[in-house]
Amino acid sequence: MTVQINTLFDEDAIATRVAALAEEISQSKPERLLVVAVLKGSFIFSADLVRAMHRAGLKPEMEFMHLSSYGAGTTGSNEIKILRDVESDVNGRDIILVDDILESGRTLTFAKERLMERGAKSVKIAALLDKPDHRKVAIFADYVGFACPDKFVVGYGMDMGHAWRQLPFIGYVVPDEDAGNGETVGD
Repeated sequence: MTVQINTLFDEDAIATRVAALAEEISQSKPERLLVVAVLKGSFIFSADLVRAMHRAGLKPEMEFMHLSSYGAGTTGSNEIKILRDVESDVNGRDIILVDDILESGRTLTFAKERLMERGAKSVKIAALLDKPDHRKVAIFADYVGFACPDKFVVGYGMDMGHAWRQLPFIGYVVPDEDAGNGETVGD
């Protein structure tokens, strides 16, 4: 299968924005900082962000949550399943919950509430991409990489059917009728 993907945010823009986010987080002076990456899509963003936080003078610890709201389908549901939970004690800690994209907000709302119920001092959200027009619940990101247009995005950890996570940029899949001017990526 051949897919056309146009670049939305290139490597340099991403690196610059991630460094700026780390500086913003550093200025908030978090205590006992725990970064919780929501898997799978945020793994590259989270890795780059914690390295940038280190360069900004922070010493974050790292944990992971693997949540699913899709089940067997391709559209989200109201039911969130925990596939992997945070193992560290979060009581009294400042937490940055990191995700690739804040869209409906259901998954991040679930994760944030769960961490607060377990005694976190604070839970702030860092989202690489924000699609506020798709929000189904009242939640916002404290730290946003980029506003995302209404397109299906891939790359930099985000996938389409488990493919294209490895792309070093964020691109969008071009519908067949519009194909012709982007990078053609085939398997």
